[in-house]
Amino acid sequence: MQTSISGNRRKKWRVLKFITLLFCTALLVISVGFLYEWYASVKAKGDYPPSGKLVEAGGYQLHIHQQGSGSPTIILEAGSGETSLSWRDIPNELAKYATVVTYDRAGYAWSEPSPTERSGANIVKELHTALEKEGIGGPYIMVGHSLGGMYARLFAQTYRNDVEGLVLIDARPEDDERNTKDLLKQAHFQGNPPASLLSVLKLSGSFRLFPDFMLEGLVAKQDRDAFVNVIATPSFFHAKEEEAALAYKTEDAIRGQNLESIPVRIIARGLPQNYAQAGISDDIGKELESIWQAGQRNMLNISEDSELIVASKSGHMVIHDEPDLVIQTILQLLSNNNKTHSIR
Repeated sequence: MQTSISGNRRKKWRVLKFITLLFCTALLVISVGFLYEWYASVKAKGDYPPSGKLVEAGGYQLHIHQQGSGSPTIILEAGSGETSLSWRDIPNELAKYATVVTYDRAGYAWSEPSPTERSGANIVKELHTALEKEGIGGPYIMVGHSLGGMYARLFAQTYRNDVEGLVLIDARPEDDERNTKDLLKQAHFQGNPPASLLSVLKLSGSFRLFPDFMLEGLVAKQDRDAFVNVIATPSFFHAKEEEAALAYKTEDAIRGQNLESIPVRIIARGLPQNYAQAGISDDIGKELESIWQAGQRNMLNISEDSELIVASKSGHMVIHDEPDLVIQTILQLLSNNNKTHSIR
């Protein structure tokens, strides 16, 4: 009897030791991941310096990169979760013909977090403040992709006398949330993972150690190095999340917009989104795509001088799928503006 009890105790002890060893091993692996990410992130700050300058923009330092020369100045406003790096070679090509400015909104890439909420009004004000601080005056041609299209429209509305043209690249329409809310609810669409979870994954080294697994379908392979070393930070994830939550304020601000005779060029995607990848059924996906495309065409009403251009080979990331079309559209608008100035 005593032998049996002793044997059971030994078995329980071995099980306990195994569980403890497993727990300690897991804890060690996790700790190593966090330490490795900390070291790699510190090193990345030296290996990936900002391409432009840090400028005071109202309580924080905003990263702004100016290239080229001449007037008007082309301002590139990136989409949700996109940065100055998202434009790839587009700024370099445009800089051969004009002054080009790319920048990172607060919390993105090299820019510090802002003390103010991430509403369109604050984002537009901060950009204007930074441009003034750097002596980069108007006139401007505002170029906005996706959510950045709404910010570009709000900038043109707020500083109308400074803006001579607008290029909207598959820009988010002002009625997007109200028109799609019920459909997305019906599809049980959860949206992006919470910023808190993404921050933990970043700090644990998961993105750096397993980029092909963690970032597949989210970040293009050629952009993953920059994403891991420059862009993916807790401040970035939280800024992006707050921008999305407050986008309705920008929609309200630009709804029914009338920019009078300011030239507006609208580049709409020609290929539908892959809604199935987001777990959305084909029927609901078709409805969502129809709403988006109608919104692109409704933006023709914001100006007396508007034109729709369909990027037939592009999905939402037109700036990656057909960069030459983007460059050509901007340069044509630039040329038309310069001819108008010459006539005057």
